[in-house]
Amino acid sequence: MALASIQGAAAPARRRRTGRRHNGAAWLLVAPFVAVFGVFTAGPVLLSLFMGFTDVRSSDLQSPFAVNTVGFANYAALLADPTFLRSILNTLYFVVIGVPLTAGIGLVLAVALNTGINRLKGVFRVAFYAPVITNVVAVAIIWQYAFNASGPINQALATIGLAGPNWLGDERLAMPVVILLGVWKNFGTAMVLFLAGLQTIPTDVYEAAALDGAGRWRQLRSITLPLLRPTTLLVSVLITVFYLQVFDEPYLLTDGGPLGSTQSMALYTYHQFGFGNYGTAAASSYVLVVIVAVVSVIQFRSLRSKT
Repeated sequence: MALASIQGAAAPARRRRTGRRHNGAAWLLVAPFVAVFGVFTAGPVLLSLFMGFTDVRSSDLQSPFAVNTVGFANYAALLADPTFLRSILNTLYFVVIGVPLTAGIGLVLAVALNTGINRLKGVFRVAFYAPVITNVVAVAIIWQYAFNASGPINQALATIGLAGPNWLGDERLAMPVVILLGVWKNFGTAMVLFLAGLQTIPTDVYEAAALDGAGRWRQLRSITLPLLRPTTLLVSVLITVFYLQVFDEPYLLTDGGPLGSTQSMALYTYHQFGFGNYGTAAASSYVLVVIVAVVSVIQFRSLRSKT
């Protein structure tokens, strides 16, 4: 009886020692990831956040501890900079036009591939998704050639008696061309996500609707679109976040020109970094972070309430 009571009293101590050994082994296993994350992710993020409150420039790299803290001066300067404000408007323009086009084309193609095309369905899926995995640099070179003042687009217009404009040199036309490249490059992602969403809808629902006399259009409005709302939310948020950070398309096609008409917020940040204005570049990047977070929250609240 005494032995049993001794063993019973020792059991909690053994469990605590075993738990500590397990915890120690777990921390030992995750330590490499924590170290890499701290050095290459958390550390640079915190450092860049601090840089946004300093006057650090490229000339200060030899004496980084001599920089001065300036509070919110960099952020105030950004909000007073017409170039930065225009980059915000350009980015929002890209999002407002590009997101509906990308999602709309992806939805139309997904519905067509899911219902209307039986033969060669796999070939069409690969063909429509190919732009997503195509090298953006090569595509931008082809795009520049196609929309050159003497390129094939203007040559095709000349055959029907129309004088083609200087697409990438016109302030009004350069951004639509950049948006067109972004949509062409990314509608395949929306298509794949919508296809996955369509395949989760039970076919019994469509069969019951058809027995009730609902046609294809009515089924699309009353069944497909409502049941695709969670997928629509996902597609909308992903594409919006991606387009708010758009960099490749304007950088490769126009480098922000002409006259800043295609300069995005990410490209503005890149240029400031290239000019050696590290504090301004860091502040600009965190303004973009705030905008991305606010827009994402608005999308989640507006679309999630309907799903």
